[in-house]
Order: sequence, then C-alpha cells, then structure tokens
Amino acid sequence: MLGTLNRVEDCHVSSLTNNSGLFEESHCFSSMEDAHHTNQNCFLSLEMEMEVHKVMAPQPKTFLLEFRDRVKEIFFPDDPFRQFKGQPTRMKWLLTTQYVFPILQWGPTYSFKLFKSDIISGLTIASLAIPQGISYAKLANLPPIIGLYSSFVPPLVYAVLGSSRDLAVGPVSIASLILGAMLRQQVSPVTQPVLYLQLAFTATFFAGVVQASLGVLRLGFIIDFLSKATLVGFMAGAAIIVSLQQLKSLLGIEHFTHNMGLVPVIGSVFHRRDEWAWQTILMGVCFLGFLLITRHISMRKPKLFWVSAAAPLASVIISTLLVFAFKAQKHGISVIGHLQEGLNPPSWNMLNFDSTYLGLVAKTGAVTGIISLTEGIAVGRTFAALQNYQVDGNKEMLAIGLMNVAGSCTSCYVTTGAFSRSAVNHNAGAKTAVSNIVMAATVMVTLLLLMPLFFYTPNVVLGAIIITAVIGLMDFPAAIAIWKVDKVDFLVCLSAFLGVIFISVQDGLAIAAGISLLKVLLQITRPNTALLGNLRGTHIYCNLQHYKDASRVPGFLILSIQAPIYFLNSTYIRERISRWVEEEEEEAHDNKTTTPHYVVLDMSAVTAIDTSGISVLTELRSSLSKRGLQLVLANPLGEVMGKLQRADQIQSFGTDGLYLTVGEAVASLSSSLKEQP
Repeated sequence: MLGTLNRVEDCHVSSLTNNSGLFEESHCFSSMEDAHHTNQNCFLSLEMEMEVHKVMAPQPKTFLLEFRDRVKEIFFPDDPFRQFKGQPTRMKWLLTTQYVFPILQWGPTYSFKLFKSDIISGLTIASLAIPQGISYAKLANLPPIIGLYSSFVPPLVYAVLGSSRDLAVGPVSIASLILGAMLRQQVSPVTQPVLYLQLAFTATFFAGVVQASLGVLRLGFIIDFLSKATLVGFMAGAAIIVSLQQLKSLLGIEHFTHNMGLVPVIGSVFHRRDEWAWQTILMGVCFLGFLLITRHISMRKPKLFWVSAAAPLASVIISTLLVFAFKAQKHGISVIGHLQEGLNPPSWNMLNFDSTYLGLVAKTGAVTGIISLTEGIAVGRTFAALQNYQVDGNKEMLAIGLMNVAGSCTSCYVTTGAFSRSAVNHNAGAKTAVSNIVMAATVMVTLLLLMPLFFYTPNVVLGAIIITAVIGLMDFPAAIAIWKVDKVDFLVCLSAFLGVIFISVQDGLAIAAGISLLKVLLQITRPNTALLGNLRGTHIYCNLQHYKDASRVPGFLILSIQAPIYFLNSTYIRERISRWVEEEEEEAHDNKTTTPHYVVLDMSAVTAIDTSGISVLTELRSSLSKRGLQLVLANPLGEVMGKLQRADQIQSFGTDGLYLTVGEAVASLSSSLKEQP
C-alpha cells in the first residue's frame, strides 16, 4: 500500500515538475487564498495543459434490443441461464431439472457421513419443532394438531425444492399472529371453528400462490420494500403483542379479550383478576424462568446450543408428568386435551373461495405470505453467508410458495424458515436439507404413536415456550444502531413498533411501509446538489462542505447533481440550480469578485434521465445563456448521452459544452475565459 502511495506521489511530483501550467495553478490558488479570491489577474494565469477527451455517445440500439437488456437486468440480474450456454440438449434438460429440484444436485453425492450429521440436527430441531408447532397453532387460534401437521408435510416439500442447507421450516410466531389477528376480525374461532379453519387453509393457499408467483415472475425485489428499520420495529412490537397474549395462559384467565392492542390486553388482565389461578401462575413462572435460563446459557456459550433446543420439549414432558401425577387439571390448570392421531388428512375440499370471505383470505394470505417470505429468505441468506454458499432468492420464493400450496391441501397453515429452529439446525451441524426430512419423520412418528401423551400437557407451558421464542425478535442493538445512523429510519422503526402495539399488526406494518416509501419519494423528489471546489495542485473536484482544503474556482460555478433526473425532481433541480446561480452572482457583486461565466454540472451520479430531465437541461441552457452564462455538462453517462442524442441536443451543447471530467472542463474553458476582457 505504501509503495502504491509513493508511486502516486511520484506521479504528481513529475507532473508538477514538467508542467509549467500546473505551477501557475498552484501559485494562483495560493494567491487567491492570500487575497481572498479578489485577485482576478491571478486566475487568468490558470491555463492547464491537459488533454481533453471527446465525450462519446453510446452506440445506438434498437428499441427491442434496449428493452430486452433492461428486462434482463431487472428480472434476471443473476443471469440464471448462463449455465445453459454451450451445453448439449440432454445436459440442458438435466440442468433444468436440477434447477427446479435442487435435491438432484447434491443427492447423487450424498454420503453416510453427511447423514450422520443430518440425523443429529434433524432430531434436535424436532425436539424444538414439536412443542413450538403446538404453541404457534394456538397463537393462530387453530387446533394444536394443525401445528404438528404443519411440521410434517412442508419440511418434506422444502427438502426437495429448497436451496438452503440450514433452513428449518415450520410454523413461526409472526405469521401465526398475523393470520389469527386478521381472520378473527370477521370470523370467530370459538363460535365458528369449522369456517375459521377453512379460511385459515384458504389464506395459506393464497399465501403460497403469492410467494410462488413472486418467484416465477422474479419479482423478489418487492419484499425489499420492507426495510430493515421496518422489520426491526415490527418484530419488536409483534413480540410484545405475542407475549401479552400469553398472559391468558400464564394467569389462567378464561375470558380474555380478542383485541391485539396493548391497552385492551392490559385492561382485560386487570379486569379479570378474579380469574387468576395461583397454581397456573406458579407453574408458568417456574417453567418460564427455566426456559429463559437455558436460553441465556446457550447465548453465552454457543457450544451448549442443545440446552435451549431441548428445553421446550423437556418442559412439555416434565409439566405433563406433573399434571398427570397431581391431577392438576382438576385444580385450575387447563390442558390441551385430546389430539387426533394419524397423519395429515387432505384439506383441499375445505378451501373456501366464497365471495363473502374471498377478500379477507386474499388479503390475509398476501400479508402473511410476504412477511413469512421475508423472514425465510433473510434467515436462509444469513446462514448461507456463514457457510459461504449462495441461496437463490427466487428459487426460495418458489420453494416456500409451493410448500404452502401443498400445505393448504394437507391441513397445514402458513409455514416458513424460522430463525430459532434454523439456528439450532446450523449449530447442530446440518449439512443438507435431509435434516428437514429427519425432523418430518420424527413428527410423523409423533402423530402416529405419541398423541395420547399430550393430553395432559398444560397450556401455561405452551405460553411460556412462545414467550421465550419471541423474546429473540426484540433486537435492541439493531434499534440503537439505526438511531445512530439514520434518524428517519429510526422514525420508521418506531412507527412500526408503536403501530403494532397500539393499533394493530397489519396497520403498524402499513404505517411503517408508508413512511419508508415517503422517505424514498422525498429523496427522489429532493435530491442532493453540492457545490464543488478544487483540491490545490490536482484536477480533483469535491464538495466544499466536506473538504475544507478545496477552493472555489473563480469564473466557474461547479455543481454536482447526485441523483437521476426524472419528472419527479426535474423542476426542483432547475429551481435549485437557478438559486445557486443567483446566490453566486449576488456574492460576487457584494465582494466585488469574478462573476461566474460557466455553470459546470458534474453528471457522474446522474445514472438515468427521462424526457422531463432533457427538457430541464435544455431550458437551463437557454435561460443561463440569456444571463451570459454557459451550461457545461461533465461526465454525462451513457444513458444520458443516449437520450441527448435521440433528442438532438448534443449539437446544441457544442464541443465546449460536453466534457469527460470536471477537470478537463475547467482546464479547457480557462483558456477561453482568459481571452475575455
């Protein structure tokens, strides 16, 4: 690195030694500093011997060719078809099959050594998935058995279609919460349990269709509209709401509010003090403390990950034995009760597309589908980065979508990759998606043989398991980092958080997404413009506010436009440049210094322009010309030059109106300025 710096320094020394013009430039800037930019004769000696390169317009393309390239860049930025180039037809069919079914890529080379790692991780996540599946189903107001069904079929589908080695799929708390909250607005799970179950399966079907469509159409960028700030605030608010909902189980309250807001829940807790059961509270506090301690141990010592992974199942077993031994169900502790034995029954006949509820299930499916998709892909990419392999986002969307479509037909509700289970899967040493198959096989054995054992499982323990799981969703360090970096992003985060806990889950998410979009619109409609100056002894021009060593160049107003020019911001850019010119002329008049003759626009950051932008540049050139100023464009990029060429505006700027860099523009135009009286 030092050698490189020395070579650069030597290069600058050589140029200063061999270029008398640069000597004059250095002397000139020194004089300007001494005279506070009032010595105009000094500036007139600024005549740099610098080669000027011609600005070239890109080769013209036909509309179809340009449209093809644009579509390819938008929808196929990863160029998934490059692997097919130069391959025979048979190999193309094989590659296509492997692309659709990733299991065919690693399946032929699968070994017993890999299986030993996968079976350990699969059994480990099964011990976590079984109690969590039962708990999350109750969170969605569904029968507990639905949670186990959702931990059986979807993992099998994902193992065939998914591309992540570490993702462990199944029900998750956030999707369960949203599904239950949105469906319960119109249908009661207590008075209309069959209809509610039908709508849950139908919403799952719509969620899968939305997810698979995003993958097929390669519209994965849509999920990027949920920024990190939005997700951090939303997850924290949802975690609090989920935890508060578990007070019903932890306190033994039978008549609990159906509202999800903070105020109604707290009000219901204190209005139902007569229903509090000390036996339930005691058991809940003990097992919640046990689960939190095991979670803390695993966080402090990652090698002991199995402690927190096994704790939920251990809690279920111990609490079930205690209830059975002491007949606690007769002393105020509610239990799960009978669970149906057997594998998933088909449910395609329960899909309800009645027009009365079609809007409800479509909206619920879209919201839960996008949220669960965002979580699943984020988790998959996180662990893929740790293992140094790639996860194809569009293939993941297709896999998760088809997984949910299949699940809706086999008595499952919305599933995705859960962070807690995936972390356990990763730490347990999972090598391939076979760990999901092992987990599904374990759940299958449970469904066939072990269902009667859950009869005495207390609901209070399920509530404690849920609370322990969602605590990890509250990422306080991320919120603090957002506050330090961007206050507007923190406002988005806070809006999502407060909206979820005080209004509703979906409204909080909508408010945060709306503020994020408003922020983006403001950044587009009000782009940054900066006044540039020259670093003495160089041809480098930078922001005068950032670099105090930079100096103004008399006779030049050099501005940087730091955004594409569209119809949304073209008027603002024109007005802002006009204001720069007016302020410069007023300052020159007050200080009796050189008035600007050239307005140089650094177009390096203008990556795109539309017809409104072209019109603004044309109008600016005309209006500045009337004031005796010339508009100069420096480093116009290919798309800008292409649009100027098609608009027949390149000739109007002339050879002295287009330059490759700001330095070349100043060097070339300085000689013209010297000849002026």
